[in-house]
Amino acid sequence: MAIRVTIDRMLAERGMSVGEFADAVGITPANVAVLKNGRAKAVRLSTLDAICRVLDCQPGDILLYEE
Repeated sequence: MAIRVTIDRMLAERGMSVGEFADAVGITPANVAVLKNGRAKAVRLSTLDAICRVLDCQPGDILLYEE
């Protein structure tokens, strides 16, 4: 897939665990793993909004396009 999600890097930079992040965003740790491992086929805008709110970032900070 050409879009890569870099949540793991952002979590490490903020010293936040997957469990803490999942609780704060309102998704399951399993869904965080799906995002981190590049298996997600789609992300709801409301979820992306919550991710950016929790990580205090812009969508472009966690979504990378690679050829």
